[in-house]
Amino acid sequence: MSTWPGGARGALCLSFDNLGVDEASSAARVLPPLLEKLAERDLAATFFAEGVNAELEPEALRSIAAAGHEVAYHAWLHEQWGDLSRDEQAENLARGVVAFGDLGIELRGLRPPGGQLGAGGVEILREAGLRYASPAGEGAGIEDDIALLPFQWRHVDATSMLPGLDPIRQQMTGSPDQLGPETFATYLASEIGRHQQTGGFISIVLHLPLLAWLGESNLTTILSKLSSTQSWVARCDEVAEYVHASSEEFEGETSLDSTTWT
Repeated sequence: MSTWPGGARGALCLSFDNLGVDEASSAARVLPPLLEKLAERDLAATFFAEGVNAELEPEALRSIAAAGHEVAYHAWLHEQWGDLSRDEQAENLARGVVAFGDLGIELRGLRPPGGQLGAGGVEILREAGLRYASPAGEGAGIEDDIALLPFQWRHVDATSMLPGLDPIRQQMTGSPDQLGPETFATYLASEIGRHQQTGGFISIVLHLPLLAWLGESNLTTILSKLSSTQSWVARCDEVAEYVHASSEEFEGETSLDSTTWT
């Protein structure tokens, strides 16, 4: 089992997907209170944002970076990454690297929408100068000089409602029925507590457009549990650099998951 900084048995990333560009989930409304809550608990997170936000919400992206969080890539328009050809992936990623770079933000990682790396694999990321990928799977690892920081579907808020993930809910609660926000928050809090004992790596995935569904009290439950855990809580790029520095320890440690939300 890997040993993490500070002697922690486990490493954990808090991440937020989908910056949200529609009125119902506008960054101007959602981000300020969220960033304040994170600052109050001294929690650093990774925000996987679609590239189009470099044009539509540049100040929101800058505010995330200025608050000490990482801005990472989530495709240009949330395209199902695994369905893109190798050339389409390369073009999509190159466009994002340039657009974010123009804002002074260096992209280090990609979370592929849908959870699958697809035709380009990790080679596309390496060619673009990225350091890590966060596909669906389990166990931090490294492949061809790209750190792998996978997420498990059971740690994703959207799993509570997406029809294609009924089997995951069955594993989580013994029923394929959709989960309410309190049930999900309680489950996630228990997973964070379990993880500090079992070790390894997990990534919590919350979606900005779903924060209203989750509710303030449930978000507080999750953040409070994270701020008190004995696991190492860090940004994805920080965990990725640790994996790179200890690459021999992490080789072959990742198992990818072909499950997707569609």
